[in-house]
Amino acid sequence: MTDDSGFVADEPPAGVDRPRLDGPEPAKVFGVLFDAYARPLHRYLARRVGQETANDLVSETFLVALRERYQYEPARATVRSWLYGIATNLLRRHVRQEVRGLHAAARAVGTVERHDPGDQSRVVERVDAAVTARRLAGALAALFDGDRDVLLLASWAEMDSVEIAEALGIPVGTVRSRLHRVRRQLQAQLSAPGGHSEPTQARKED
Repeated sequence: MTDDSGFVADEPPAGVDRPRLDGPEPAKVFGVLFDAYARPLHRYLARRVGQETANDLVSETFLVALRERYQYEPARATVRSWLYGIATNLLRRHVRQEVRGLHAAARAVGTVERHDPGDQSRVVERVDAAVTARRLAGALAALFDGDRDVLLLASWAEMDSVEIAEALGIPVGTVRSRLHRVRRQLQAQLSAPGGHSEPTQARKED
């Protein structure tokens, strides 16, 4: 079964979370990994940089993983975290593209058609949702790159703090403190009347 991305839609089979990658049949092992993880990885990347770039990044992620398979240590990270870490490193070459997309979303002015007077409350809800989405896009664009990685791995890839730490190679405590700080920051920006983040160039952490 495949989805619109063209990748096999499958759930990771049992025992594939920490496989040995240094065996004699890497093609077979990576075929299983691709079937298990390509689709969710593509979905995550597409939300960040669009479908076309995501297609290339997924392929490149697995090529890098195959080339660097001897560096993977099952005791230190799940293979999912390892793959998302590779993808995140590759994604950093496209930060400007991602930020441009977020700025475009923040500037977008949605149109809501009103079909009849009875739809008024629904129209208001849709307008409010569109405004919130635009403000969120602007706030995401203004984040430091590392903060945005941590937040979106948690929110869009649905990874927990331990998995994110494994993916990014940083302490779990750092992940948790970043998530706490960034979520508070976004909540404050989105709850402030008319609050928004000014568009900025892609920002790097010190």
